[in-house]
Amino acid sequence: MDYIVLDIEFNGRKFASDLPMEVIEIGAVRLDAELRQTGRFSALVKPVYFAKLNDFIQKKTGIPQEGIDAAEGFPAVVKDFLAWLGPSERFRIITWGGEDMKRIVFDTRMHGLDDAYWLGVDYFDLLKGYIRHKGVTNDVSVENALADLGISGDDNQAHRALDDARMTAEIFRAVFPHLDFSRTQRYVDVYSNAKERKLVKNATRILAAQKLAATWPLVVEHVLKGKVDIEDARKMAELEAVFEAELAKPKRKPRPAAAEAPAAAEAPAAAETPASRPEDAGAES
Repeated sequence: MDYIVLDIEFNGRKFASDLPMEVIEIGAVRLDAELRQTGRFSALVKPVYFAKLNDFIQKKTGIPQEGIDAAEGFPAVVKDFLAWLGPSERFRIITWGGEDMKRIVFDTRMHGLDDAYWLGVDYFDLLKGYIRHKGVTNDVSVENALADLGISGDDNQAHRALDDARMTAEIFRAVFPHLDFSRTQRYVDVYSNAKERKLVKNATRILAAQKLAATWPLVVEHVLKGKVDIEDARKMAELEAVFEAELAKPKRKPRPAAAEAPAAAEAPAAAETPASRPEDAGAES
């Protein structure tokens, strides 16, 4: 089994646009079964839209404009990447989060290429694996994970795909014995985002804590309306499934109130008061 640690850079932007974001760099390292690096892949990709990188992306990634100008388009680069993947008979892609696989699938579709390969390849989300191992709830950056593990990272603040893939591989090696590979997955289209799903989960928990009957129409009307596009049937179907799954979780038993512990501790002393002694009780009758 080989492990392909993958990182994608794409031309995300801070301004509104109906045009799609695109992959602008693919970086990957290949690890063998003993987690030794045996190969690497690095290529810039010339986007169709926003071929001129804005200042935000240039500063974030450090990718030079002249590099993008000279790069090949996505179809040629992804073909080279697939050829590089080829020598491994069995491999699992390792990503930090789910965005990398999403970007490859979306660009594959945008260019009219067959997405069957990417829908059938196994990948493991190391970010989720790391979060489960550490018992934390918030997302963690690659840099913070390296610092937490005491691993020196790259001092360069720019995000280049190959450098990020190498750093992710270091995290992978460090936590490998603690990872549950039964959670390996394949790409599935998702129409809601993490913030929307968290909104539904929190609303369901609040209703349960208030001992109110949690119903999907109630959540839609009082929680989602105005915050989520409730006209998107695919999105709403996903969120309703999140709601149903949250309802199906076993209810936690309430913890005893802190004030109850001292009262229990004082019970033996109370038993020794004169009024509680049998002879006194009989005298009162």
